Amino acid sequence: MFNFCSLYSGSSGNSLFIETSSTKILIDAGESAKKIVSALENIDVNVDEINAIFVTHEHSDHIKGLATLSKKYNIPVYANLETWNAMPQVKEKINSDNIKMFENYNNISIGDLNISPFEIPHDAANPCGFNVFYNNNKISIATDLGHIDNNIIKRLENSSFILLESNYDPNVLKCSNYPYTLKQRIAGPKGHLSNDTAGNVILHLLHSGLKNAMLGHLSKENNFPELAYETVVNKLIENNYNENNFRLSIANRAMPSPIINIEK
Repeated sequence: MFNFCSLYSGSSGNSLFIETSSTKILIDAGESAKKIVSALENIDVNVDEINAIFVTHEHSDHIKGLATLSKKYNIPVYANLETWNAMPQVKEKINSDNIKMFENYNNISIGDLNISPFEIPHDAANPCGFNVFYNNNKISIATDLGHIDNNIIKRLENSSFILLESNYDPNVLKCSNYPYTLKQRIAGPKGHLSNDTAGNVILHLLHSGLKNAMLGHLSKENNFPELAYETVVNKLIENNYNENNFRLSIANRAMPSPIINIEK
């Protein structure tokens, strides 16, 4: 068993769940502890079963419930040094035994999962994505990244499944009420990925065996789920790829996604 579920994904809060038959982890805890516990209960998982929480970066939509979850349920938290230093108020609330450090590109073993963090371009202290390995399958998590480079592509290749950011549509962003400086940040090299860029990434990854992808971290103000989905599907069709050989879904910002079995 190798399962993935997006508990919450969007500009307002993010938390992802990955499990095998004997190991369960969260990536980020960007909603309240109460909401994350409730989301886990909705997929028949008890929060006491969580073996670890991994943190991508220190922005509030990724760590909102982190301290409470760790302290109340005695869960180890893994982040790199720069991220820990960037969230001192969270760190001081977590039991010292549960403060775990990793270095990007070094593997961490939790039960029968191997987790490999990699650098991503975002306006945070030392943000990262994750590759999660079990048997011969690989889940990749890549959100909050302002652009794609060859290093990131290499980290995403040969994935069985990917949760990939598809944050905004350029035309919707252009017409939004956001201040110009914020629009520049979102579309900048350390901001977020557009729907079109997400489509190009998925198109490339299909050639390395990708069969299943979920678009995540959609902006509430600068995107629409239907538009993100349509943009990526049209990209596949334009390049003569049979979309029936590939499963694409959208992560919901307010509730858990269906559980995806990566080994199918």
